[in-house]
Amino acid sequence: MVKKGRQKGIIGKDLGIAIVGVGRMGSQRAHIASTHPAVRFLAVSDIDPSRARTVGEKVDADFFSGDNLEVISRPEVNAVIVSTPEHEHTLPVLQALKLGKPVLVEKPIALSLEDANKIVAAAKQESGDLFVGYTKRYTRAYILAKEQISRGSLGQMIGATARVYNTRAQAFQILKRSPHASPVLDVLTYYADLILWFFAGNTPVEVVARGQKGVFNAAGYGADDVTWAILTFADGAVVSLGVDYALPEKYPTLGQSPRMEILGTEGVILLDEDHKEHILYTNRGTSHGYVPGHDVNMAFLGTSSSGDYALGDFWGPQADETRGWLDYLSTGRPCILPRPEEAIRTLEVTLAIERATATKESVTLPLR
Repeated sequence: MVKKGRQKGIIGKDLGIAIVGVGRMGSQRAHIASTHPAVRFLAVSDIDPSRARTVGEKVDADFFSGDNLEVISRPEVNAVIVSTPEHEHTLPVLQALKLGKPVLVEKPIALSLEDANKIVAAAKQESGDLFVGYTKRYTRAYILAKEQISRGSLGQMIGATARVYNTRAQAFQILKRSPHASPVLDVLTYYADLILWFFAGNTPVEVVARGQKGVFNAAGYGADDVTWAILTFADGAVVSLGVDYALPEKYPTLGQSPRMEILGTEGVILLDEDHKEHILYTNRGTSHGYVPGHDVNMAFLGTSSSGDYALGDFWGPQADETRGWLDYLSTGRPCILPRPEEAIRTLEVTLAIERATATKESVTLPLR
């Protein structure tokens, strides 16, 4: 379906944006793009044509389709957001790069090094403009941490710890969408990316990890309930990374509940994002933004990692991230998201964690 095009953007280059895959993340990004002043044309697609229509009509898209390549190829489209399930990233990214269109792809860049290497090779061959959507980089606390690290406030970086908790209710939604997107590959990847961002210039060289199966395995999935890893860097810095996405269904987090500690010779940064200081309790129940039909009586407000709908708009890191990328395209303003070379290193770390967990042996980086 085609509608009359939008009026010219009011700043910089006019943007024609295609959103490929309009599930939860894609529909949020479509909403944000529809309100950006530089976006003059908006197209959405999904393998479920009825979903593409529903989201397209909701955000007043100029075009919607059940064919991803059709929206990527439209002449009005000059940039593409790929929000398909993780295992389906590769094809639409390669198609957009081949057409010379800038791409923002959801994290992780892929679920295998083979697919990730195809994307990196295509980006180099086509001189492609590709960013990977590690939304946590747009959380204010982590931006401030990066600033202080860049200033040298911590001195030499010697170690860190990061852990993230969530409920099995949300984990089952992720596994249903993409069975191989384990909590390590799909969630801990955010914190691996942050650690590598904070330790920029230092190379990870070894991973040791252990995991424990239970809830997910009983439901027919191969993912571990809990995983803990030790990541060692070339200069000896040591980082622990942990994830537990099997907390009870009614645990009051509405998304990720992480904590991080960053240690240096001259200082420390302690970041608590459990949000236990922001509590809602209601007899009427409140809905979970990620899990349809899942209500809780008690909730830690602000724990949705992407953000929240409130007062008729979407607020939070994903809104800031999407607008930041659109600003980059329309004005040249710097974008703090990782490039594909950074994203593939993060993928290597998470794959190494999974390998070390399975073999109970240390894994050397980079992976071969």
